[in-house]
Amino acid sequence: MAKKEHVSETPATQFLRRHGIAFSEHPYAYEEHGGTAVSSRELGVDEHCVVKTLVMQDEAAKPLIVLMHGDRKVSTKNLARLIGCKSVEPCKPEVASRHSGYLVGGTSPFGTRKALPVFVEQSILGLEKIYINGGRRGYLVGLDPQVLMASLQARPVNCALED
Repeated sequence: MAKKEHVSETPATQFLRRHGIAFSEHPYAYEEHGGTAVSSRELGVDEHCVVKTLVMQDEAAKPLIVLMHGDRKVSTKNLARLIGCKSVEPCKPEVASRHSGYLVGGTSPFGTRKALPVFVEQSILGLEKIYINGGRRGYLVGLDPQVLMASLQARPVNCALED
């Protein structure tokens, strides 16, 4: 039986390839509830360069994605004010999966089930390279953060809190 050409094919990597976006693949040993501390340790990179993909919703339950440094938290109050909403809160895991098409812990902003508005912490765009989920647990892709603006029309925001 022939092997698949790309063992790691996910909706996210399909999206990246379809858009001609250069990326490196970084599988690692996933740990339940380990978060970016585990992935940064496993890859030997600064947790600040590992970007979390968070599925949230506004007061009308409209979903959105927030991309945040692994070592920071989102100020939902500041985010809501910046994007003109009354409130923003994280989606429950099953709701996040329904919107994104990914399991929590394996959510990528690329290749989501529905097109969702994407907000990116401004300072992420200043990094040389980021590591972001590639569409499944235990799998990150490394790429230029400017890709977020070009391919996802991500809107920069300043809503980080120190973790």
